[in-house]
Amino acid sequence: MQSKKNIILHLAVLQLMIIISNVAITKSQGHWYCPPSANTSNCINSNSYVDCHGQNVSCKAYSCTPQSPGCSCMIGSYNCSSNCSYEASPKVCSCNADNCHCLNDMINSPNSLQKQTTAENIMNFVDQIANMTGLMSAEAAENYLKTVDDTQEKVSDLVRDEDKSKLVSYGNSYLNAFESLVSALVKPTETHNLLNISLDNTEVRVLAVGPNASEKNIPSVSTEKAIMDINIFEIAKSSPSGSAAVAFMSYKMIENLLKPDFFNTSNDTIKTMMSTVISATLLQTNNTKLTKPVIFTFRHIREFDPSGSLSCVYWNISEWIVDGCSVLETNSSYTVCSCVHLSTFAIIMQTSRPTESNLLLELLNSVCVIVGLVFFSLALLTFALCQWSPGVNNVARINICISLLLAHLLFLLRGKFLSLIRPQQVLCAVIAGLLHFLFLSAFVWMFIEVVLLFICVKNLSQISSKKKEVLNSGFLCVIGYVVALVVVCVSVGLVPEGYGSEHCWIKHDKGFIWSFLGPVCVILALNMILFIKIVITLNSTLKTLNAEVSQMKQSKVMVFKTLAQFVVLGCPWILGFFTNGSMVLEILFLILNSQQGTFIFLIYCVLNNEGVRQQYRKFFRCLCCGRKKL
Repeated sequence: MQSKKNIILHLAVLQLMIIISNVAITKSQGHWYCPPSANTSNCINSNSYVDCHGQNVSCKAYSCTPQSPGCSCMIGSYNCSSNCSYEASPKVCSCNADNCHCLNDMINSPNSLQKQTTAENIMNFVDQIANMTGLMSAEAAENYLKTVDDTQEKVSDLVRDEDKSKLVSYGNSYLNAFESLVSALVKPTETHNLLNISLDNTEVRVLAVGPNASEKNIPSVSTEKAIMDINIFEIAKSSPSGSAAVAFMSYKMIENLLKPDFFNTSNDTIKTMMSTVISATLLQTNNTKLTKPVIFTFRHIREFDPSGSLSCVYWNISEWIVDGCSVLETNSSYTVCSCVHLSTFAIIMQTSRPTESNLLLELLNSVCVIVGLVFFSLALLTFALCQWSPGVNNVARINICISLLLAHLLFLLRGKFLSLIRPQQVLCAVIAGLLHFLFLSAFVWMFIEVVLLFICVKNLSQISSKKKEVLNSGFLCVIGYVVALVVVCVSVGLVPEGYGSEHCWIKHDKGFIWSFLGPVCVILALNMILFIKIVITLNSTLKTLNAEVSQMKQSKVMVFKTLAQFVVLGCPWILGFFTNGSMVLEILFLILNSQQGTFIFLIYCVLNNEGVRQQYRKFFRCLCCGRKKL
């Protein structure tokens, strides 16, 4: 009987404590908090720590003080529709008497939360999470780390028109939140431990070193786009505890807040972020003094401009500065920096602003390409509609014109809409791949043209009369386009990220540009060898063979035209190797390349003695007569 009374009394006391605990819940800045309790019995039911205003809805309280080990009342998310059970995936919410607005819902932007979904509201939540890290377990901190990471893309979209002060404030809040959350992930170790966390917009590495660590066994610290070389072993040894930990974080989206334009220099230049923004900080140690400089290796995330100037910078509250950092080594792919302190770092490239001469060059490029496209079209119409002698095979010339016409048209459109295309990385890469294919196919067709000429000179007969079964149009088309397609496919297979530079062309990283220049050089070399062979063969044939004069004359004319075509289509690309920094060579390269259609039209149509000019005269005569009748 006495036992039953004790049980009833114990339950009554427990219920009273639950009621008192519920009353003790306080509200601060629109968020519900749970006060700490000295009595671990309060942890029996998490309902003691969460008040959902009596609503039978999914209302989440976002903060609750953890109690003794084994207590279920932890920082996280609680669902009041299921007896306020703890949810592993944290949902940070702001609650009032009517409802709760949760961060996860704001990220997804439902219509009901459009008014609440502002960058400022989201960043308030981020700040609150950062303030709670002292109460978090490692598991809860990792969950919240993902939540904060998920907000970056949404905030980046919302702050496009914000002023500098807001961007700086939001950027500092993110840096503080990540550093605070990562500090909660450090676990004590006797040797060493490397924690790798890869999120959608952030990569986190935490290296902890204990008193029994071996220096030779300590792993390197790196992310996809950066490497850090720090002597953490020496730092740990000089610490009283013999332990130390370093956090290394790489951010993909922070540059949208901490913009490269916040790097103040005396020169009025264009600033471009050439690397991901990274942070490095020592954790859980009072000894933050470095025994020697830290070395950072940044992989470039954008096309390197040889005329630009690179700076290794760190974030100093409101701006990027270079104090204590210097560039040790750089090339087109990466930059190595040395810094005497830990902070938030990046590589910024400065380039000169477009001058009047650059604008004129851009205008000249547009005009020349348009003129070239007109003559490509006229050449195609001439090849397709005019009557040619039976011995003339225009298949190669027609396909050269088609390939170059499409390539130059795509090149022109790409230049006009580059600002819209560049953010679409997949589209930019596809355009680069198409340009690669079209230009290569034009060179393959030029090689086919020379091979046909070689066969013609060697046999001193019309190519269609004897070689029709072997070199028909279908067979030539397969060779002309499949070879270029194979080169592009192999290039994509070997270096998938090789397409899509700043100008939506082939990247120079890892020598990938040679996937285009290599085949071009090979074709030009083969063409040169064949031309030498053609000239020797034609010269010896003229001496020994008593052939018809007209046939000989036609062969010599074909050699001259094809040689002229080789010079027109091939030599400008050789010139492209030497245009670096020379405005004169750039203009010459631009004119020669853009006017390839004009040269083809002049060589094969205007200067043609096979009745093409007569057919043009007849056409214009008919056109004039038709107008007179009207």
